[in-house]
Amino acid sequence: MTSGPEAGPKKVNDSSADPLSRLADTIFVPDAKATDKASLLAEIADAAVAGGAVAPENRDKILAALVERERQMSTGMQYGVAIPHAKTDCVSSLVTMIAISRAGIPFETLDKEPASLFIATLSPPSDANSHIRFLAAVTRRLANRRVRERVFAATTKSELVAAFADDAV
Repeated sequence: MTSGPEAGPKKVNDSSADPLSRLADTIFVPDAKATDKASLLAEIADAAVAGGAVAPENRDKILAALVERERQMSTGMQYGVAIPHAKTDCVSSLVTMIAISRAGIPFETLDKEPASLFIATLSPPSDANSHIRFLAAVTRRLANRRVRERVFAATTKSELVAAFADDAV
């Protein structure tokens, strides 16, 4: 089983591409260790650095941006999904990350259930649309219980990408 983040390229910013094509470049954390919202956001920031998407000296800045966004309003959705995201000048193009918590984390979700699947994005302030397109495409697929189950079961990035590409959906 993979335990660390699986990295993708540092830059992906083609707004004409299918948003789901970004999954191939997503930083994947198949077994998040966090036990609460604050530590999950820190783990996402650490994964962005480990994956090469954010310079180590900017780790605290992106963490602060994620925390501030959550302070404004929780990004916990329903069905065990949360979508932490932030705008930051620490990235030059959209960075996508997916983390899975096998235990689940209290995340102030709409259905009051713990979140287990975290679809995170960081995008530059000048990029108004790519994170919205990506999150919309991913969450649309996650509305299907079978896709959620396959995504949650993924332990490698190839399994993750295959789960979202499931033609039976």
